[in-house]
Amino acid sequence: MLLWLVELFADQFPVLGVLKYLTLRAILSAVTALFISLLLGPALIRSLQRLQIGQAVRDDGPQTHLAKSGTPTMGGALILLSISLSTLIWGDLSNPYLWVVLLTTLGFGAIGWVDDYRKVVEKNPRGLPARWKYFWQSAVGLSAAIVLYMMADTPASTQLFFPFLKDAYIPLGLTFILVSYFVMVGSSNAVNLTDGLDGLAIMPTVMIASALGIFAYVVGNSVLSEYLLMHYIPGTGELVIFCGAIVGAGLGFLWFNTYPAQVFMGDVGALALGAALGVIAVIVRVEIVFFIMSGIFVIETLSVIIQVASFKTTGKRVFRMAPLHHHFELKGWAEPKVIVRFWIITLVLVLAGLSTLKLR
Repeated sequence: MLLWLVELFADQFPVLGVLKYLTLRAILSAVTALFISLLLGPALIRSLQRLQIGQAVRDDGPQTHLAKSGTPTMGGALILLSISLSTLIWGDLSNPYLWVVLLTTLGFGAIGWVDDYRKVVEKNPRGLPARWKYFWQSAVGLSAAIVLYMMADTPASTQLFFPFLKDAYIPLGLTFILVSYFVMVGSSNAVNLTDGLDGLAIMPTVMIASALGIFAYVVGNSVLSEYLLMHYIPGTGELVIFCGAIVGAGLGFLWFNTYPAQVFMGDVGALALGAALGVIAVIVRVEIVFFIMSGIFVIETLSVIIQVASFKTTGKRVFRMAPLHHHFELKGWAEPKVIVRFWIITLVLVLAGLSTLKLR
């Protein structure tokens, strides 16, 4: 929105031309989202407390979690509000990729909101039934994938690229829709499964969003992409604005979500953020690198799959409790130790992902 105003008054106020720079707008997007989160966070928490929208805690999990019962949840709405406002302020609203990412994020957020509302307001422990949650996730994910396929105007837009290898790719054709769908829905549910400890999911999300922003900037820049032997997709650079908004909103939310948490993000935040990361990775065509950087999310998801499969087939559990972070808690690790160690692992994986920019 401000970019439109800058172009409108550029002749009268030449100094405003500095706001056309993508890197500056990305920084301002992050700062704006951070400011909105810090400004509105306390009021949101008070409102959730007043409405008694509190988290229910399972009594078969770590006993230390029982004290968290009643902690306000659905705080992910604050993240989505901060991201949306910052993106609309600093983004180029004529860029279709920006709208696809924003609408996909809000679509998954709406699904999470319904699930949270049924659980904490209507006191329905099932929330949104799994089949309906998956149905609506599939509807939004497939819609986004089809739109992106129809938008593809360069061969690179529908190719699967391999990291560490120069000019190594597979043309996906229509398979692009299926791959994109699984990346978005899988990422959404993976972040949701990881969101079980204070700050555990949001900080890896911030780190991965930062890295995806760098990839988006490179892939959307013809000079940099050629220098780094990366594919070039015009228009993707604008996603740096959205990634910056995720970073700012995530850090702002972490201010209140850090141990001991004053608020939880709930499904409204976790499902939306996971989908946001997934759709950005799809647009920038770095799905495999995204898989590497999201190692913690992947491992958490695999731990649930392994646990369920083992119990159904053998009657025995592989882990003391799934997802994996609960297993370590039941082994005696303090919650902050689990959180920080998972953050450290994510940082290492993100750096490994970023190394693919140069190692080819």
